[in-house]
Amino acid sequence: MAIYIKTSEQIETLREGGKRLGTILNKVAKKVKPGISTLELDRYAHELIKEGGDKPAFLNYRPDGHHKPYPASLCTSVNSEIVHGIPKGSVILKEGDIVSLDLGVNHKGLFTDHAVTVAVGKISKRDQELLDITKEALEVGIWAARGGNTVGDIGNAIESFVHKRYGIVKELSGHGVGVEIHEDPYVPNYGKAGKGTKLVPGMVIAIEPMLNIGSAHITVMDDGYTIKTADGSKSAHFEHTVLITKGDAEILTTF
Repeated sequence: MAIYIKTSEQIETLREGGKRLGTILNKVAKKVKPGISTLELDRYAHELIKEGGDKPAFLNYRPDGHHKPYPASLCTSVNSEIVHGIPKGSVILKEGDIVSLDLGVNHKGLFTDHAVTVAVGKISKRDQELLDITKEALEVGIWAARGGNTVGDIGNAIESFVHKRYGIVKELSGHGVGVEIHEDPYVPNYGKAGKGTKLVPGMVIAIEPMLNIGSAHITVMDDGYTIKTADGSKSAHFEHTVLITKGDAEILTTF
């Protein structure tokens, strides 16, 4: 992988794609309710992407080390599933569940990536706090993503904010995005301030904290994609694609 500093033309295309992605994922999130299957959510996301003339970034994408491509447009990770859950007609969401919705869009050949974790009906106070803190951890990470800082500053900001209240998944991280779905740099959700790759204006990165109610340990399911908490505790995941500038980062995946 390589780090790509985006041109002004690429940045404009990424703004367009990010806005489309933010709008689509917001619509998909609003469809979440008890009784709906994760496959229905995937099909809805796929239709919305196609209606806009774009392509789903994840469908048939084969990450390094995987023997088979990812079979869906949307990742749907329920409760103890952290990321990369495969949508299924047999997975019916029920009251009290939480579900991470992770979606990528290919707009005019450039990629943006975005995720939210959504309550299914009424959820427990403990689970709502997990969602709130994970979302705020993303905001804290974005605040630290300024030109001249480093990826370590982002990770340190997130880790300091979480402050051992939750398990921070360390094997998974944010990443560069734009020309490819996954680019350098690696953007961990923990670390030391001032360490790691320097953030340069024109970089585009996805920041995505993943927090577990229990331990940080993970396990991979037999499908080769779905990653779960090792102890079965619930997990939340939020992600934005952001543009590094000389000042505050610009969030691209808004609507």
